[in-house]
Formats: sequence, C-alpha cells, structure tokens
Amino acid sequence: MPREERPKGDDERPERPISPYHTPGFYAEALARGRHRDIVGGRWEETGLIQMQLLLNAGLEPQHHFLDIGAGSLRLGCRLVPYLQPNHYWATDLSGALLQRGYDLELTDKSRLSPDHLIEDTNFNFPGLPDHITHAMAFAVFTHLPLAHLAHGLKQIRTRFPALEWLMFTVFIAPDDQIAGPFRQPDGVVTHPDRAPWHHRISDVLETARAAGFAPTPLPTELPRGQWLIQAHPLR
Repeated sequence: MPREERPKGDDERPERPISPYHTPGFYAEALARGRHRDIVGGRWEETGLIQMQLLLNAGLEPQHHFLDIGAGSLRLGCRLVPYLQPNHYWATDLSGALLQRGYDLELTDKSRLSPDHLIEDTNFNFPGLPDHITHAMAFAVFTHLPLAHLAHGLKQIRTRFPALEWLMFTVFIAPDDQIAGPFRQPDGVVTHPDRAPWHHRISDVLETARAAGFAPTPLPTELPRGQWLIQAHPLR
C-alpha cells in the first residue's frame, strides 16, 4: 500500500519512512557491507529453524506450492527449498537484490529453484506469481508496517491466490491499556503505535483479517522478539 505523500513546506521535516527497510539506500548499503543475514533481523539460524518447524507442525508437505512473503535473503528458503519438490517455492521481498544475494550465497542446490521464482514486490501485488499457491508465510513482515498495510496485504493475498489453504503471519501485540505508547515485548524489543516496529491490538488484527476474508487463529507459540503468530484460513 503506497505511503501518502504530503507536500513539504520549508519548515517541515521530511516524512519518516514507515520502516527502516523503506529508507532510501538501506539495502544497497547493507549489501555492500555483506550484511544480508543481519538486516533480516539477525538470529539467522534460530529463526529459520523456528519458521521451518512451524510449517512442518502445520502440515506443510513437499508437494505443496509455497509463497514466502518478505523472504529477504532466504533465511527460510534455504531450508524449505530442499524439502519441497523442485520449483514449488516462491519468494517475494521489497528488495530483489536481497533475494538474489540469498540465492547466490545461501541456497546450496540451485537446481531445485529457478531464479525467476524470486520476485521483487513493493506493494503486495505479487507480479508473476502463479494462482496455484497453496500455503504462505509472512514472518516479521507486518511487524514493520501499520495496520492499513496489513489490511491491504491480506486483501491482496486473499484475492490473488484462490487455491490458498492457509497463511501464517506475525504481528506485535500490545495490551489495550498500553497501546498508545511504547511497549516492551516479552523478548525485550520495544514496539510502538506510530512507527516501526509497530504494535496493534489483537482485536484489531483479528478483525482486519476477517474483513479481508480470512478466519484467523492466534497460535500459542513463543517466537523471537515476542511476535504473535496468526494462522489464517480463507473463508470459502
């Protein structure tokens, strides 16, 4: 969902990007410094293994067609590609260069994935992706976006992939009585109502998912940095 651009007067400060990832030059600088693992949140091995286990526990099978939304440098992809049948993995990210760096450095057997399955996507448009995606995950994507972007992203996913069986996504939640200010999550990260990393009311997240055409269920699991995991099944 594009950010609204407001005209800036001489005394106005430039509008703050909705997340660090939207800062001009962010990816080019990080990649030039060899930080393709660090900029997707760090804790590379731990988080990738957690993601993989979540998918296996939820019943993902090798024949399924999987979409990794906000895949970054293939932290999940380097584990999932060997598990899925060849070319059953697709990945999108704000930065095509970051996806390519992950493909070049982290994917061991490149014969199992065509590079055209890596799609740069700045607005949840999913260009060039097939309709037959059956399962998807957006891990630590909506944690960096306001609620309106979650609404837009979920609507796009629901409309774009008619064969989808379920989507998993993560968000940060704050209690109702602490929603208006900074909130320290159980894992230590401080989230905010007006800037990244963003937190929301759980009731707002669930209602947003329902409005987009999903039946959402929060799953009881401990995730890095205190994220909440939501599994959403399309309403038929």
